[in-house]
Amino acid sequence: MKNNFRDNKFSKKSGNYSKDLKKANKENITEKYTDVIAGRNCVKEALSSGRAIESVLVARGSKGGTSGVLISLAKDKGIPIKEVDSKKLDFLCGGAVHQGIVAIAAIKEYSTVDDIFTTAQQRNEAPFIIVLDEIEDPHNLGAIIRTAECTGAHGVIIPKRRSAGLSYTVGKSSAGAVEYVNVARVTNIPNVIDELKQRGVWVFGADMDGADSAKANLKGAVALVVGNEGKGIGRLVRSKCDGILSLPMIGQINSLNASVAAGVLMYDIFRQRHDANLNNC
Repeated sequence: MKNNFRDNKFSKKSGNYSKDLKKANKENITEKYTDVIAGRNCVKEALSSGRAIESVLVARGSKGGTSGVLISLAKDKGIPIKEVDSKKLDFLCGGAVHQGIVAIAAIKEYSTVDDIFTTAQQRNEAPFIIVLDEIEDPHNLGAIIRTAECTGAHGVIIPKRRSAGLSYTVGKSSAGAVEYVNVARVTNIPNVIDELKQRGVWVFGADMDGADSAKANLKGAVALVVGNEGKGIGRLVRSKCDGILSLPMIGQINSLNASVAAGVLMYDIFRQRHDANLNNC
């Protein structure tokens, strides 16, 4: 049987798209967000106030002067810096003056890994954690957070770089579930997996050539690792997992969307964690 948790990529050509929008799509910038903070003074105040910032976008060639100071401040706070074409900033800001620098505010404060364990303890439950290894599509991240909330997961862990973050699109795609789920952003996913294992959590990765998830023992403290839409989970991340889970497939298509595969596996875990209650329904 075929097992694959990587998205198929489809491209659509249309003469109706402007060149600027095509460029913006490459950066996952496909709409004018409501969480954009534009201009040097506004970005400075946002950084200084301690507001949760998803990332700082800087126009190419604008790293000197005040912008350079703001970049250093953002780096000190561990906020990702992205150098982009100034036209992308124009697109994001809808024509407003941005002075070559824009901050994207997170829609809520990030949690910590400790917060996730605290939530599990407060519910008197074994930890149930979702770890995302470079999920880049904000719609996928939002959908995964939504299913995580529905299945009772105590938190979601994402990397700071090469990953979608808590943007407006993620919040919208989660249908509001992001307000009820701990989302922790960490520097290094392999290190976090080591930490989870040290704290008694069994870590299972979603990838090809693994055990049938319906037959695996997923009770107790469990973390599910879901990989990038195109590449799957990284080699080092996979090597640190206690086991690999796969979904049997008999159709002509040999892959599932990352958020769909994550959802099926989350419900496999949910059923095993709550099988006694479900049998009494």
